[in-house]
Amino acid sequence: MTGQQILMIVGDFGEDYEIMVPFQALQAVGHEVHAVCPEKSGGDTVKTAIHDFRGDQTYLETRGHDFELTHGFDEVDPADYDALVVPGGRAPEYLRGYDEVLDAVRHFFETDKPVASICHGPQILAAAGVLDGYEMTAYPAVRPEVEAAGCSWVDGVTTDGNLVTGQAWPDHPEWIAQFLDVLGTEIDHEATAATAD
Repeated sequence: MTGQQILMIVGDFGEDYEIMVPFQALQAVGHEVHAVCPEKSGGDTVKTAIHDFRGDQTYLETRGHDFELTHGFDEVDPADYDALVVPGGRAPEYLRGYDEVLDAVRHFFETDKPVASICHGPQILAAAGVLDGYEMTAYPAVRPEVEAAGCSWVDGVTTDGNLVTGQAWPDHPEWIAQFLDVLGTEIDHEATAATAD
């Protein structure tokens, strides 16, 4: 299967690993990823935050990197994309207030396109009203919101139809692998391995 076009919706203080890792991993296997944020243009940056889990009642947050957007939100049409990624962090709590974000998310569910969301990202999905009947997970503190939106809670990475969800960045290996399966991505390690002369 040839590479697909994937839309990623991000914002200031989205979780650093949950933006950077899937953005790079999906490109590494041949997909094209466009990262957008409302009210920002391609070439602008969003500030990220790193959430660390050290045994406290919630995560510790520190400043992450600056992440460069590939396109302006107004430049993209969700209909042009094969799949959607919605990372977590603090960005989802305010991104869900943008009608254009909710409309974009609804498009992917209405057309049954693959969607991957992790950590606090499902806050956006809940606000878009697309979770009714799904089996899914999210950051545990978001559980009341997603259950109120009509989903059934699962404690680990899960795929239900077009939706792949994880709890936080430690889930990346399984979360990304399940998303690649839903995308139909085939990785030929023989063909991509470097050869020595």
